[in-house]
Amino acid sequence: MASRKKKTDKANADDSFERAVNRLGEIVEGLESGDLPLEESLKLFEEGVTLARSSQATLDAAEKRVEELLSVDDDGNPIVKTIGTDE
Repeated sequence: MASRKKKTDKANADDSFERAVNRLGEIVEGLESGDLPLEESLKLFEEGVTLARSSQATLDAAEKRVEELLSVDDDGNPIVKTIGTDE
């Protein structure tokens, strides 16, 4: 049951990241159009900064996972780890 929850959480996180990136694209298009009133532009900018920060945190975590998967010992042998362990 815990494995199913982890898969669901991961799928939700992936979906959330994709939605954030898509929304960022929409925000950029809106801001670049130059057609928005200042107050609306500021609100969109604030939303964009929040989304960019959370997306960057997601990317940082993914990069750390990749680094863990690609790590090698002093002899060049792969270090096999299970993701999510602190060993």
